[in-house]
Amino acid sequence: MNRYTVQRGDTVRRIAVKYGISPLALCNFNNGTLDLEYYVEPGRIICVPEQKNRLRHRKGVCLEEFNFADVQAYRDKWLSQGLIHCDTIGYSVMNQPIYAFTAGSGKKEVFYSGGWHANEWMTSKFLCEWLDHLAEASADEASLFGYDAAALLKEVTLYVVPMVNPDGIELVQQGNYPNHPFCEKIRYINRGGEMFDHWSANIRGVDLNHQWPAGWQKEADESPDRPWPRHYSGKAALTEPEALAVFNFTNRRRFDYVIAFHSQGQMIFWGYKGFEPPESKEMVHRLSRNSSYVPIHTADSDGGYKDWFIQNTGRPGFTVELGTGTNPLPLRGYSEIWANGVPLALEGLRL
Repeated sequence: MNRYTVQRGDTVRRIAVKYGISPLALCNFNNGTLDLEYYVEPGRIICVPEQKNRLRHRKGVCLEEFNFADVQAYRDKWLSQGLIHCDTIGYSVMNQPIYAFTAGSGKKEVFYSGGWHANEWMTSKFLCEWLDHLAEASADEASLFGYDAAALLKEVTLYVVPMVNPDGIELVQQGNYPNHPFCEKIRYINRGGEMFDHWSANIRGVDLNHQWPAGWQKEADESPDRPWPRHYSGKAALTEPEALAVFNFTNRRRFDYVIAFHSQGQMIFWGYKGFEPPESKEMVHRLSRNSSYVPIHTADSDGGYKDWFIQNTGRPGFTVELGTGTNPLPLRGYSEIWANGVPLALEGLRL
């Protein structure tokens, strides 16, 4: 038996997978002092068995929560292989880097983003795993779900920001604790509640997809007027460093179109107040045919990234709602996300 010091970002599932055992076995190994449905505080000492091989991840399977450490691991892997380029486009409130990954060399520029909402971390996992398989298939000159990966990346330059909201994602997965730098603020915003499955905002209680100067005032007037676990638009548009990082990144490029990945609902939103170009309708139907997701012209909301992009550029923008259920989606729901999301994301490169 060994002792393990819980690290920032750890969960019961993540520790269990690291040591090659089931989460329930880890709880039992600690005589019931661990709870699979509760959080483990950084610095806590727990008992772990002699380390076995880390469980091998398989396509379409989610064994544990996905967080910033996993994005960092993908970054290190891709940089060592030389397959994908990485830029830091900004930093979160808690000073965690926001990475943008680039693959391909084509004239057409496409931008995918995810991890906007704290309890939608599965979108970050999907984008990283999908990009990893795309890059490897391209290097091997192999087919991926019937698509010629190398040919796609010769036609397109793809930019991916998989995790816009690393601080919020960490909160949903590990909870609040006395040494957390925003402990008191989080406690106040959450009204003293100790669970955070409902939290979608950033660490300051601002919804990063309500921060955009496209109907921002209307959305703010219809949403909470102070920091909140969800839907608070902030004191003004683009006050949060995470939103500002994506704003500046978008303005430095000329993306032909963008797709923002959220969860849940199995829907694709494609319009905003008539600002979208005519080709958006055919594009969304192609995405729908390759995913079974339902195209919807517009949501009854404003202030989103997709809304701003369409209004500001007049070019196509889409919001894809992956999966079905209640956020955070159950781990078993990832199989559906993979099965429908992979062909959608691949077709998204051919629009």
